[in-house]
Amino acid sequence: MGNKLDQFVLNAPQKGKVEFISYRKEHKGEVLTANKVNILKSSGIEGDHYGKEGNRMVTIIQQEHLDIIARILNKESIDPKLTRRNIVVSGFNLKALIGHKFQIGSSILLATGDCVPCNRMEENFGPGGYHALVGHGGITCKVIEGGAVELGDELSILKED
Repeated sequence: MGNKLDQFVLNAPQKGKVEFISYRKEHKGEVLTANKVNILKSSGIEGDHYGKEGNRMVTIIQQEHLDIIARILNKESIDPKLTRRNIVVSGFNLKALIGHKFQIGSSILLATGDCVPCNRMEENFGPGGYHALVGHGGITCKVIEGGAVELGDELSILKED
C-alpha cells in the first residue's frame, strides 16, 4: 500500500454494478452498445478500436457522475454513449480506485488515472460539454487479467498483499 489512507479504500464494503457497456470499432466511429464483452489482456475490449496495451485500455465512468453532468448542462439525463466511455458503473466511487486493482465481471483491471474529457465533449453535449466532464469523466484502466463483463456484473476492489 502506498499510503495510510489506502486502507480506507481497500476496506470499502460497497460493490459497483455494471449499467452500460460500449465500444467503437474505429477511432471517432459510432459507439456500439453491448450486453456483454470480452476484455483481453493484450488489447482491452475485444473489437474496440483501441486494441493495444497501455494505461487506457478500458474507460469507466460512474452513473452518478452522468447525473451530475446532466445537472450542470441543464438536461434531464445524459446518454452514456455521448461520453464515449466503455463502461458505466453505479454504486462505487471510481476515483478512489486509482492506483488499485479491482475486479469487474471476471476481469481484473488496474485503475491508472483520470479519463479527462476531449474536444468531442463540446461536439456531443454542446457549449459547456467539456467543462461539465472535468472531474467527472471517469477513469482509465490497464487490463491485468482478461475476462468477460456483462450488464449487472459487480465491480469490487481487490485486497492487496
